[in-house]
Amino acid sequence: MSKYDLIVIGSGPGGYVAAIRASQLGMKVGVVEKAELGGICLNWGCIPTKALLKSASVFEYIQHAADYGINVKEAQPDHQGHGKEKPRRGRLHEQRHPVSFQEK
Repeated sequence: MSKYDLIVIGSGPGGYVAAIRASQLGMKVGVVEKAELGGICLNWGCIPTKALLKSASVFEYIQHAADYGINVKEAQPDHQGHGKEKPRRGRLHEQRHPVSFQEK
C-alpha cells in the first residue's frame, strides 16, 4: 500500500493546481478523479465552450471579411476536425516530484 502526504480529491482547476504545488514542495501526492483528468472545466465545460465560441466568432468575421476590405472565397466550417480529442501529456506528468495517478 502506498503512503501519501496529501490526497487531492478531483483534478479540476483547483485540484490539479493543489497537486502540482504540493508536489513542488516535496510532498508525495495522490489524486482521486472519477472521470477525466482536468475535470469538467477542461474536458467539457469552460475551455471547450470558449474554443467553440471563438471558432464561431472567427467564422463570422470571415463571412463578413469583405466589410473589412478582405476577399475570402469559400470559407466553410470543418465539423470533422473541430473537437477531436488530441493525445496530450499535461504538466502533471512532467513535474520534478511526480504526482501519481491511478485510473480505474
